[in-house]
Amino acid sequence: MNLLLKKVVCNMYKSFLSSEWKKWLRDPLLKFMVFYPILFGVIGRYVLPLIAEQTGFSIDHFADLIVVILVLLVPHVYGALIGFSILDDRDDQILTSIHVTPLGIHQFLSFRISVVFTLSFIATTYVMWFSNIGDLSISHIFAVSFLVSLAAPMTGFFINALAKNKIEGFAVMKGSGMIIIFPIVSLFFFDKKELFFSFAPGFWPAKAISSLIRGDDILLLTYHHYFFIGLAYIIVLNIIVYKIFLTKVKS
Repeated sequence: MNLLLKKVVCNMYKSFLSSEWKKWLRDPLLKFMVFYPILFGVIGRYVLPLIAEQTGFSIDHFADLIVVILVLLVPHVYGALIGFSILDDRDDQILTSIHVTPLGIHQFLSFRISVVFTLSFIATTYVMWFSNIGDLSISHIFAVSFLVSLAAPMTGFFINALAKNKIEGFAVMKGSGMIIIFPIVSLFFFDKKELFFSFAPGFWPAKAISSLIRGDDILLLTYHHYFFIGLAYIIVLNIIVYKIFLTKVKS
């Protein structure tokens, strides 16, 4: 019986994944968002060096700023992608009908979280590696990509916690995207003033990237401090937003 149940659940996951992929490719906006982060790597690898060559702009001097801008956009894009997908599921009453299947809503949503996290992780790793800015080791690229990508499911659930449809969701996405400004601005501070921006989830990975490129002795904290505090912070935010989302769905 347990083996049969596992096969049924496995087939449902495969069906959900196939359906999700077809949904993304069918919608022009979602299809664009799936492949949009590829452009970030191209910009970092080819466009910026071309601009630097023609204008005298120093990429090395602003390496941490460039990497942070390129990287923080990725989880926001994929978070919005899964956020819009869940909004579609809510419109189609899929979250309601899922209760009568072998999957519970937590298992169903954990599957969506895994998909968006994996996509974000792969895309972020690609952007940092392909852009080849800042001379980051592959182990640090993997670590930072892991930390940054945890913001993707949070963004998706945040959109659904505040929006009822795609129009509202698009407005929330644009509004929440403004938060990326704070981590970027924080890169110009190297003392306690930087902590004024620490409420933004992207602050911690941004500073972790900056510490890797500039060195721990320049910033207020070390790479490991930024990484592990940021890890704990984003996990707590994910839990809070997820609970708010569930409350919204059940109400």
